[in-house]
Amino acid sequence: MPAITRRAVLGALATTPLWLQAARAQSNTSLKISHQFPGGSVTQGDFRDRLCRMFATEVEKRTKGALKFSIYPGSSLMKTNAQFSSMRKGALDMSLVPLSYAGGEVPEVNIGLMPGLVTSYEQGYGWKNAEVGKELARILAEKGIVVVSWIWQAGGVASRSKPIVEPEDARGLKVRGGSREMDLILKEAGAAVVTLPSNEIYAAMQTGAMDAALTSSTSLISFRLEEVSKALTTGRTGAYWFMFEPLMMSKAVFDRLPKDQQAAIMAVGGELEAFARKEAQEDDQEVATVYQKKGATVVDLKPATIKKWQAIARNTAWKDYAERNPNCAKLLALAEKTL
Repeated sequence: MPAITRRAVLGALATTPLWLQAARAQSNTSLKISHQFPGGSVTQGDFRDRLCRMFATEVEKRTKGALKFSIYPGSSLMKTNAQFSSMRKGALDMSLVPLSYAGGEVPEVNIGLMPGLVTSYEQGYGWKNAEVGKELARILAEKGIVVVSWIWQAGGVASRSKPIVEPEDARGLKVRGGSREMDLILKEAGAAVVTLPSNEIYAAMQTGAMDAALTSSTSLISFRLEEVSKALTTGRTGAYWFMFEPLMMSKAVFDRLPKDQQAAIMAVGGELEAFARKEAQEDDQEVATVYQKKGATVVDLKPATIKKWQAIARNTAWKDYAERNPNCAKLLALAEKTL
């Protein structure tokens, strides 16, 4: 064998272990998905946990095992309110979390729980391809976040005493709204607001630290709030409380992945939106059954009542939000085009 060929072979052999190591590191990536909801399985439990598991299974399949995932339900990896900030820093890979929880850090995200701004699933899911959705995605990307699955949920009100239907029903009660903007309309209605994540509602209502809570139908079920409630106002016939609760990914982590893996993540995330919408709407119906079985008074909202809450929101929450900064003003204007 000529000397030059032998040197080439020896050189190739010498570098092969390093090349294999680099290839292995690139082809096998393990990502963590954190959320605050009760854990289950792909087929049973809170649909938001199921969606994370379905996402992980399908992306792993499409990337032939190059991407693997660990799911951490029930805020078992980190505290609920730390997730968004951790994704921005690249310290957490992915999370399914109510976007408005990060309103103190990024004011613009409170558009995701703006009372009366979204009143139907059709309108909410229409945001993704509308100007408002594109602008929101741009702002989030600028803040270090990639929206993987657009998820909307209608909400209702669980109460320890009487049903909260009309604005005046909230007067004098301690109520959890879920965002700065929801708190503003509750204050205008005469309520005292309580601020905490949905996984802490049960304890607060059980002890009497809170009289009522607005949250998604799924959370009204998953956190067993029927055990501490005597009344429920559902979102099944319409609602002024719609939560944007997307599956998100750290942009720093996303940008490090090969293009084919990025494509798989976004494709699966988009495909799961139909599942999320179906499950959320089924929970809007199921929640009434769950609470009725416990003997709670169950009521629905009429269009005229939703408009009352919306009118309060326009003069308080919407106005306050638009004045936060130019981005907020632009997002609100674009969102109003979808009404």
